[in-house]
Amino acid sequence: MTYPTRRSLLAGLGALAAMPLPKAFAQNDARIVIVGAGFGGSTAAKALKRLLPNASITLIDPSEQYVSCPFSNLILSGERTVADQTFSISGWGSEGINQITARADTVDPASRNVILEDGAAVPYDKLILAPGVSFRWDGLEGYTPEASERMPHAWKAGPQTVLLRRQLEEMENGGVVYMSVPAAPYRCPPGPYERASLIAHYLKTRKPRSKLIVLDSKTTFSKMPLFQYAWAELYPDHLEWISAADDGRVSRVDSRTMTLETDFDTHATSVANVIPAQKAATIAERSGVADQTGWCPIDAVSFESTLQPDIHVIGDAAIAAPMPKSAFSANLQGKICAIQIARIVAGLAPQPTRLLNTCYSYTAPGQAISIVGAYTNDGGIFQSIEGAGGISPLDAPSSLRAAEANQATDWFDAIISETFG
Repeated sequence: MTYPTRRSLLAGLGALAAMPLPKAFAQNDARIVIVGAGFGGSTAAKALKRLLPNASITLIDPSEQYVSCPFSNLILSGERTVADQTFSISGWGSEGINQITARADTVDPASRNVILEDGAAVPYDKLILAPGVSFRWDGLEGYTPEASERMPHAWKAGPQTVLLRRQLEEMENGGVVYMSVPAAPYRCPPGPYERASLIAHYLKTRKPRSKLIVLDSKTTFSKMPLFQYAWAELYPDHLEWISAADDGRVSRVDSRTMTLETDFDTHATSVANVIPAQKAATIAERSGVADQTGWCPIDAVSFESTLQPDIHVIGDAAIAAPMPKSAFSANLQGKICAIQIARIVAGLAPQPTRLLNTCYSYTAPGQAISIVGAYTNDGGIFQSIEGAGGISPLDAPSSLRAAEANQATDWFDAIISETFG
């Protein structure tokens, strides 16, 4: 298998800057609006301003700061803080991008307007939705926004992450922590298992009489052999994974009694991390770009919605499998979508391309594993490229795991700098 190096992967992040501008791009004055200033939306906005310097590029987001989910699990093991994860998204004016700090409520595809929460309308010729995910609060009996204040999900980095960390700190030595993992798809497929590793590390080093039990709605998961190898080596007494086949699917929770119920058992817990089922953010449904699955079907070449014209969807909200819902995917999709929109508004046809994703996961502070995937979008459909990509070796020495942790840090610094710098 081909295993791209860190250098080759990060080189792709800056490739757009060296691309020559066709004259039709430079002269175009289209109105392009982007909703969502995360890894996909911010990247798309900057790329579009580079590609279409005369176009009106508007970025809409309700916040002036972005709290990164990648690396946020390290808050739970004490390696990082929320401040380390927080980045400004308030300086796009210096890039020539119009910034609107407000919540986009819905989209009117007929009039091609984004409707803000206060009722104001923002017109567009082309729209990119990069809204991320929302939670299916009706997907697990008993789990509500109020219940999440006692049983935090921490699946959107910020106050919930701090709450879960505080609960772990306040739990007595000997308490039992439970994690509930939903069925796929959800943001960051290996995320729950990285989190399980880092919580287990915290318990092993700080509360050695405590244990984490993972109740999973699945029987397999991303990087499963690598995680299980690490768990057996590092946390044999502090982490237990129970699959759906062994009654691991949680069907109900009670935040008052701090219990989780499966089909055949009730589990009392000191701390509960309940990760809910997910779907595309609410604006996607309101705008008519989400289908019955709750996610957004798109043409894989242009990222244009198959349900609404002139609306493109990137990042976690889009149906782009086998590409995972990850920061790397969103960043790359933002660039490619920008190129395709520039071609479309210039009267050119979108062109198929190749896509990559790389994902690092910590198994302990200073120890990481990774997987790389390569994909094609020929014919408007995403497909894995057989024989491309790669995964960390199973029985690697700790020195290689440490090297991958260093690569993870380099990757994070690079993508943060490119997206928000």
